[in-house]
Amino acid sequence: MSALAETAVAPVKTAAATQTVKTYLRPIDRDGLEKFAAAGRADPARRGTNKVHTVMQGQYRSWSYVGIHNPVIVDEPLHLFGENTAPAPGEIVLSALGGCLGVGITAVATHRQVKLSKLEIFLEGDIGNPAAWGAGGAEMIPEQMGFQAIRVKVIIEGDATRAELDDIVKHANYYSPVANTMRNPIAFSIATAD
Repeated sequence: MSALAETAVAPVKTAAATQTVKTYLRPIDRDGLEKFAAAGRADPARRGTNKVHTVMQGQYRSWSYVGIHNPVIVDEPLHLFGENTAPAPGEIVLSALGGCLGVGITAVATHRQVKLSKLEIFLEGDIGNPAAWGAGGAEMIPEQMGFQAIRVKVIIEGDATRAELDDIVKHANYYSPVANTMRNPIAFSIATAD
């Protein structure tokens, strides 16, 4: 069980017998979720904008500022000329995917009134950089770069059947904004600022 888990399953000894007490992950606001979903049905074209400000600190270490939160620190490992003080950019991408899938699984379970007692997501992706970021490495086209395969394994437990839990994971994956960003081509622009 993860050190960060807020649940525990432990036998409780009583005079008559031993019984197992199951606790659940902290729930989200189901009424709020249902209102949010209704707003999406009423206006399917509704979009928000995520904003991040990234500042390089030297070598490959960067700080990305998101609203009022502490910065997300990114670095590269030693073999890629970084200082290995923080996760690499690809690891941050996988972290975003894991977080998004976790949010989606929690939302779908909440909508279906399934209480979860455990949710852990393990992600790995195959990535390489023979182009050396375009700094004199192999000549490549965009489709040959970036993640070439991503594998996700989900450990999920709750008050539902295995088939119901599997369907929650499948449904959340289908609707995951980050997973779909990674699966689908998107409009992308980059320019130097004035």
